[in-house]
Amino acid sequence: MNKSILIVDDDEIFCQVLSTALENRGFKTKQAHDFKQSQNIIQQWQAEYAVVDLRIGKDSGLKVCQMLLEKQPGIHIVILTGFASIATAVEAIKLGVVQYLTKPTDVDTILKALGQKKADAEIQIPSKPLPVKRLEWEHLQKILAENNGNITKAAEQLGMHRRTLQRKLQKKPVRENDA
Repeated sequence: MNKSILIVDDDEIFCQVLSTALENRGFKTKQAHDFKQSQNIIQQWQAEYAVVDLRIGKDSGLKVCQMLLEKQPGIHIVILTGFASIATAVEAIKLGVVQYLTKPTDVDTILKALGQKKADAEIQIPSKPLPVKRLEWEHLQKILAENNGNITKAAEQLGMHRRTLQRKLQKKPVRENDA
């Protein structure tokens, strides 16, 4: 087993902490803090695993995942995000990502997700529907994804001003218990 992990996250402190924790568990790690760094590492180094933040500055971690999977089809990738949405989770899984985790999380959860080989049919189903504000945020993410991240086109499709959409997208998603 290679036991190598690429960590892609624009939060350099988080990267260093995660890297150290993984190295203490016997992994070799490399870190990238932006899209260009990740591109360079992917061209030069083959990892068995990758942990990729969904948002890397202004770039999409999904693009990093796509690049990784094209270059290294057998790699196991976990997406980490503080901006979880159904649209991005679906796209990540369609790309071939093995797991999609929300921040904050810990090293053991990440390692368990990286090692997961099949879906968990026993996962808990929420007892309440999502709040309306969360549904709106999910819908905005879906329309944005359908327009390849083009805010102007997404705003036109939604019938709203581009700045209004930008403002709504900058807000953190509404959590289930923040109704």
